[in-house]
Amino acid sequence: MPETQLAAPLFIKEIFETAVDIAQTPFFFNDGGAPTYLSQPPAGVAPIEPAATHPAMAMGNEYVVAEVLGVKPTPPYGIETQLGFAARQVDFAPLWATRDVAAAFGITLVEPGQVVRLSSPVAQLQQIEYEYGVFAGHWSPYQGTGNTLLSVVCTDLEHHDFPHVFASTDPTQPLVISVGRYWPALGKIRLADLWVPRGSALYIPPKPASTSLECIDLHNNRNSARACWGDIRQGSIVTHTLLQKDHGFFYWYWNAIDTGHGQPVAIG
Repeated sequence: MPETQLAAPLFIKEIFETAVDIAQTPFFFNDGGAPTYLSQPPAGVAPIEPAATHPAMAMGNEYVVAEVLGVKPTPPYGIETQLGFAARQVDFAPLWATRDVAAAFGITLVEPGQVVRLSSPVAQLQQIEYEYGVFAGHWSPYQGTGNTLLSVVCTDLEHHDFPHVFASTDPTQPLVISVGRYWPALGKIRLADLWVPRGSALYIPPKPASTSLECIDLHNNRNSARACWGDIRQGSIVTHTLLQKDHGFFYWYWNAIDTGHGQPVAIG
């Protein structure tokens, strides 16, 4: 039998970058699914209110955080916090990203035709068009495995001082964003995958660190192509992300236990 060489899997590919000056164009407008930044809202379109953080809101699967196993500064990039879960298996609840579901993680759903005012301590941001492969989440920056393709996906979530806009711009598949809400004093965390319908977007405002916070809202987008699992014809998606590409400071929260990711109930 002849030896077969398989093609290397796509992880993450940057396609195109656009500069965004939040001081000049502070409004994110979902222009029929196209992420657009404007100096003023379009005529006749009132900005929606960003989701407020209510610590009592709790969605997704709940797990006990039995202990904090370690805190590791990694200057100049950020701080890693390893959480110890009292569980053998961790499943992220697959949820469609409705306004209420997104708000339970401090996130604002921006549907086509809607506009929201962004806040950011950094004026110069970048919108980057990415292509994410289905294996992009099968990598761990924490466990000394280098750039190895892993058979498991660990819990890997973050927050930071700059804002995000995650736009679901693939022509055929929704975008999947993994999220968490962590209550340190209560020792519990809620985990979910938000499935963002094609044409919609998520706005995550800056989430600076503070010891006074009752809950910490977390996210990660490496599993963006989760919806492609089971599709033999499509192994990646295209998406647009607003972020601070350079010199950002991150707060990472992770756990090594294998995670499960299913599909939400079909809409309608």
